Amino acid sequence: MKRLALVSGHFPPSNLVGAQRARLWSRYLPEFGWEPIVVTGDPARYEERPDPDLERLVAPGLRVIHAPTLPTRPMGIPVRLVGDLGVRAFWGCYRVVAGLAARREIDFVLVTIPSNFLAPVGRLVHARHGVPFGIDYQDPWVNRWPGVDKPFTRAWASYTLSKMLEPIAVRGASLITGMAPGYVAGMLERNPEVAEQAVVACMPMGICPEDYELVRALDRPPFLFTPGDGRFHMIYAGALLPAGIVVLDAFLAGLRALKDRDPQAAARLKVHFVGTGTSPDDPNGHRVQPRARAAGVDDMVDEHPQRIGYVDTLTHLGRSDAVLVLGSTEAHYTPSKVFQAMLSHRPVLALLHEASSAVDMVRRAQAGTVLGLTADSLPSPGAVAQGIEDIMAGVDYDPQGVEASTFEAWSARASTRALAEALDLALDRAEDRVRMKGGAR
Repeated sequence: MKRLALVSGHFPPSNLVGAQRARLWSRYLPEFGWEPIVVTGDPARYEERPDPDLERLVAPGLRVIHAPTLPTRPMGIPVRLVGDLGVRAFWGCYRVVAGLAARREIDFVLVTIPSNFLAPVGRLVHARHGVPFGIDYQDPWVNRWPGVDKPFTRAWASYTLSKMLEPIAVRGASLITGMAPGYVAGMLERNPEVAEQAVVACMPMGICPEDYELVRALDRPPFLFTPGDGRFHMIYAGALLPAGIVVLDAFLAGLRALKDRDPQAAARLKVHFVGTGTSPDDPNGHRVQPRARAAGVDDMVDEHPQRIGYVDTLTHLGRSDAVLVLGSTEAHYTPSKVFQAMLSHRPVLALLHEASSAVDMVRRAQAGTVLGLTADSLPSPGAVAQGIEDIMAGVDYDPQGVEASTFEAWSARASTRALAEALDLALDRAEDRVRMKGGAR
C-alpha cells in the first residue's frame, strides 16, 4: 500500500465545498492501493460554522492530522488580519508533511487548492526530502476577474500575487490534476516545462450515494420551506461566481416571462437561493433578492444568503420539488453542485455552458432539463419559462427512469480510481528520474 499525504486547508467538520474533494478521495483511495493521510488546518481556527454531522461521512479509521493554525487575530490584535486559512495554516501543514517525509511515512504529496496559498507546501517538501508532489485544481488559480486591471485594488493584488506564486508552486510537480481540463489549461500554457514533465489528469468531484443514505437516515426536516404545503419548491444551493451573474439574470427573466404568461403556475412556484451571499456567514449579504426585485419576481424568490451545512444542503435538495443548477459563461466551469442535484432524485433544471461536461452528465442520466448557453448566447426568457413549466408538470422526468448506471461514471469512486491511476504513473516516472540520475530520495 503506497502512502499519500493529502493536504487540504479545510476538512470536515468544515462545510465549505473545498473540504469535500479530500473527504471523498480519502474514502476510496485504499481500494486502489493508496493509504491517505489527510493534513489539514485546525478546525478551532475555521471562520465558518462547523457541521459536526459531516464527520460521520469521513471514512472510518482515516488518519487526519490537524496542523497548527494561526488565529485571524494573532497576539490579541483586535482587528482581523488574515482570513485565508491557507496562509494561517501554511507553516503548520509544511512542518507536518515534512515530518512525515523525513520519517519516510509517505510516498507522495498532493495539495488540493483552494486555498491556493497551501500549494507551495508540496514543492518545499520535495526540495528538502525528495518526495514527489502534485497539485489538484478545484478551481483555476490565475483568474482575470473584473477589477484586476485597476492597480492596488483587492482584485489586482490577488491576481498579481497568484501570477507570482503559481509558477513557483508548480515547478517540478510530478502530477497536476483538476476538476476539468479547463481548470489547468491556462497553467500548463504558462508553464510548458510542467506540461512536459508532469502527469496531467482530470476528474470531477464525483457523487457519493453513501452521503445521501446517511442524510436520509438522520431524517432531518428542512427549515427553509415546508414540504407538501401546496407550493412548488425549487432550490439552488451554492455560491454565485462573477461569470454566473448573467446566467442568474437570464433565469430571473424566465421567471418574469412565466409570471406574465401563466400567473397561476407562478403563484405556486417558490425558488430558494441558499449560500448566494457576499460572504459565507453574512445573513444580510443578499445578492439575488435585489436582482429579483428589479426583474419584478421578488415574490417568487426567497434568498438565504449565508451558507448552510453540507448535511442540511442534502436534506433540502432531497425534500425539494426540483433542483436548480446555474452554470457560468466560462466554458471550463463544471459546477460540483450538479452531482448533488442528480443524486437528490429530484428533477433538475440546469442552465449550463454547452461545453461544460455537466451537460452530458444530466442528459445521459435523464435527470432533468438542460438549457444550453455560451458566452455570447443565453437562453431566452421564453425558453427558461418553458423549462420551468416542464419541470413543474413533470414532463420528461421519471425518477424511476433515471439511468442509475450513468452515475457510476461520475461517482466519487470512479474519480478516485482515476486519481490513483495518475498517482501510480506519476510515482513511477518520478522514481525513474531518480534512478536515471543515480540518486535516491
